[in-house]
Amino acid sequence: MQDANLDAQAPSLRELVQRLAPPPRSIADTGLGEQFLADLLGKHLLDAGALDLPRMASRLALPGVVLDEVLAGLRRDGRVEVLGVGQGQALRFGLTERGRQAARDALQRSGYQGPAPFPVDAYRSLLRLQSVHHARVDHAAIRLAMRDAVLTEDMLDRLGVALNSSRALMIYGPPGSGKTFVASRLIRLFEEAIWIPHAIAVDDAVVPIHDSQIHRRLDSGPEQNDLLLGEGIDRRLLSCLRPQVRVGGELKMDQLDIRHDPVSRLYHAPLQLKAANGLFVIDDLGRQQMPAEEVFNRWIVPLEEQLDFLSFGGGRHCSLPFDVLLVLSTNFNPLDLADNAFLRRIGHKLRFDYPDAADFERIWRMAAARLELAFDAGLFGYALDALYRPSAIPLSPCHPRDLLGMASDRRRYLDGGGGPTREDLAWAWQNYFIRNDSEQGEQPWARATSV
Repeated sequence: MQDANLDAQAPSLRELVQRLAPPPRSIADTGLGEQFLADLLGKHLLDAGALDLPRMASRLALPGVVLDEVLAGLRRDGRVEVLGVGQGQALRFGLTERGRQAARDALQRSGYQGPAPFPVDAYRSLLRLQSVHHARVDHAAIRLAMRDAVLTEDMLDRLGVALNSSRALMIYGPPGSGKTFVASRLIRLFEEAIWIPHAIAVDDAVVPIHDSQIHRRLDSGPEQNDLLLGEGIDRRLLSCLRPQVRVGGELKMDQLDIRHDPVSRLYHAPLQLKAANGLFVIDDLGRQQMPAEEVFNRWIVPLEEQLDFLSFGGGRHCSLPFDVLLVLSTNFNPLDLADNAFLRRIGHKLRFDYPDAADFERIWRMAAARLELAFDAGLFGYALDALYRPSAIPLSPCHPRDLLGMASDRRRYLDGGGGPTREDLAWAWQNYFIRNDSEQGEQPWARATSV
């Protein structure tokens, strides 16, 4: 009971983040230099022509009291002037000729023109504070998350233990055995709010972190009053669900380090940084353009030291906590991809295999339900006896969804009514697999593979 009381009194993650990153009340509180903020505001004014204080606050994600301080410096320097009064009696500001030239010079140095970045030192603390490894997976949670997957009790428990270990996880096994399906659902176990910066500042370099394609925002309601400090969290941070980044054969090595575009003069964050405090899934390992050994070598130091060393070019480096749950999925034997020195650093290696007939029936039933089809025991028996057994094709978890979907497509094409028939399923089978009947003495489907 005493432990429960202590847990109840423990501050929430939101309260901890609020202590770490309250709304700034001065330039000094932002962790950024006055000249940096002056240049950033100048670029926004150059883009917009004129802005009042509320719009500046919205663009830079800073409260009005901080922007008043920046504007005062710009006015003393002769870079900004008052253009008049806008809506709501708010003063409108614009650049002088001196200010426009200074803004153009700033754009030549950096093309970044978004919200004010979060300082890298504070970002390191934020990453540690909301580590994905603080989450805990239990017996009930793993079963709820995998409710639409058919896994043995032993495999569910192995997954749960691996996710609690704070170590990387490798899933391997033959094609179509459900590895990608399961990996895509692991994020369900970590669906909680964290805070992600629009961008971070590393010296004079700004690296955007928030990516609308990856980070699902939770605070997209009505805007707060940008001029008020109030209580809460620095608005340079966005409330989002823990991210999941999934890549496959398209992964390139340059996506795993800081990239600089000389044309736009913008930095781009590596994929693992966008996945920070979440999951990073590398699927189809061994099918990337670079050798698998290069992919493995990229993770040796981060996995060993829990730090990721990023290069900005020109001899500049930055270290950040490597706080991701790294999941590697492959169709190859891991021993064919890496040596024992690397495999030792991956705490858990789980082999996925094809299901037996009983589990395959469960998968078939679930696939039929998703397609709004009644389970047809006769059709399922026909698939096992007339299609799978003669062909020696393994019972792959991905087949029921695909075969039933294609058979239903044919049924709709022919008459639009009822569920698929045996003829429809046989037709789907012939169109789903690649025939190989050129070798003498071999069954037509003996070496078939799913497309």
